[in-house]
Amino acid sequence: MRDRGHSRGGPLVPGQPATSHSSTPSVGGEEIDLPGDGARLHGGAPPVPQTRAPVVRAQAKVATPGLGTTAVLPYARSRTSSRTRWLRAWMMIAPVDAIALVAPLLLTQSYWRGTMANAALTVALFAAGGLYRPRRHVSILDELPSLCGRLLAAASVVAIIAAERHASVAYVGGFMRGVALSALLVILGRAASRSFTVLSRKRRWAEHNALVVGGGPIGLEIARLLRRYPQYGLRYAGCVDVASRQGNGALPLSGSMSDLEHLVRLTECEVLIIADPDCDETTLMETLLQPRSSRCDLWAVPRLWGSRSHSGYPDHIGAFPIVKIGDITLTGPRWAIKRASDMLFAGVALLLLSPVLLLCALATFIDGGKGIFFYQERIGRYGKPFNVIKFRSMRPVNEQESQTNWSIAHDNRVGPIGRFMRRTSLDELPQLWNILRGDMSVVGPRPERPYFVEKFSAEYPNYAARHRVPVGLTGLAQVSGLRGDTPISDRARFDNYYIENWSLWLDVKVVLRTVSEVFRAGGR
Repeated sequence: MRDRGHSRGGPLVPGQPATSHSSTPSVGGEEIDLPGDGARLHGGAPPVPQTRAPVVRAQAKVATPGLGTTAVLPYARSRTSSRTRWLRAWMMIAPVDAIALVAPLLLTQSYWRGTMANAALTVALFAAGGLYRPRRHVSILDELPSLCGRLLAAASVVAIIAAERHASVAYVGGFMRGVALSALLVILGRAASRSFTVLSRKRRWAEHNALVVGGGPIGLEIARLLRRYPQYGLRYAGCVDVASRQGNGALPLSGSMSDLEHLVRLTECEVLIIADPDCDETTLMETLLQPRSSRCDLWAVPRLWGSRSHSGYPDHIGAFPIVKIGDITLTGPRWAIKRASDMLFAGVALLLLSPVLLLCALATFIDGGKGIFFYQERIGRYGKPFNVIKFRSMRPVNEQESQTNWSIAHDNRVGPIGRFMRRTSLDELPQLWNILRGDMSVVGPRPERPYFVEKFSAEYPNYAARHRVPVGLTGLAQVSGLRGDTPISDRARFDNYYIENWSLWLDVKVVLRTVSEVFRAGGR
């Protein structure tokens, strides 16, 4: 919400205390909105003696020993932001960049190949440079050096290629004029889109619920800044503390770390801000890996304030430096990229491997008769059950054996054909259909049966965290030798490492190593 309670003596720089000269001053220039009733209460210090009667206002005075400041309370979200909470800044910035880069085609189509190549390379460099990542402090002046450098790099590469392909100086000159025009349009488009982003935040058309983790001085100042300056795009929804403190009058606590999972659901929280430098990392990570908390964007005030982020230009809230912690779940564009690559891989693999699938089906029928496919309930993303499809290698005695028998690697009921298919992982090929349906991914933690998920989740603290992403046909743990009777704790560590360090290239590496395992017959 925009702060309309400041007097002329209010702060000029975010984070600095305000000095009020009005008849009803407010300490720190802070407003309090009580959720739902629309009332605005101004708390403050005792008024300065005046010659005329002061205007009577409702005040919420909080007795805070040693502070004498107004309490920072959560407030209701705007109606507009409730409908626009799914929007992200890159959804407007990326299309604007793309349109600006191809705009020269409206003037002439003589250089359409070079223009399209320049557009694709520029967008790729922008993405690699973090120019589509979320930011709390938005300013075209902050982005300008990085924008110009990447525009120049992309234009140089494409111009060199154009010069090699076309000996005509006139052709290259005409193309470079188009590139210069597109670069100017990109900068102007960025300036306009960034201005609109700030405007939409100030008017609270777009804001995201944020919980502050840390009830100390830094948490208090972060909460005040979020309330006072809506241009950061965050609505202060509450504060939790890792300690057993009850909070103070200035920053009442909404709960403790043990309540965070419940508060994330209750407040529909989308952003968590770590604002306690003394927070115990073990306790913090155990909480943040819970299903609901792990879906939130994670920001942190760094402990070493003198340090500077090496990934892009620095960000801040007021005068507090803040860094975006890498996404530990596959959501948004990351999930779109992974899902598209999964569907492409599964579709092509089913087409190319159709003769192999037919031979496997025929061999399974010869080995054991009808019923060539084996369906078994497994646990997928966020604990959702689904039926995995495999080529049958043996028939279980009953459903209970199917669900609770850990391994059949040395079971005498497995015939030679079934044993060969298991060692080469050919029995897993029907799961390509699970991938097309969206039950699974090509690479991810291997799905497990409900009985063992419940058992391992109780025995190993980080096991359940592997269900933050879709389960996979193959995984980092499996290509690292953790198959069959291997420690579950090691598997969980490899699975969580994969989630927290995911990239498209990591998926490619796992697939290549899986192919190597198949040819080595390294299955079980």
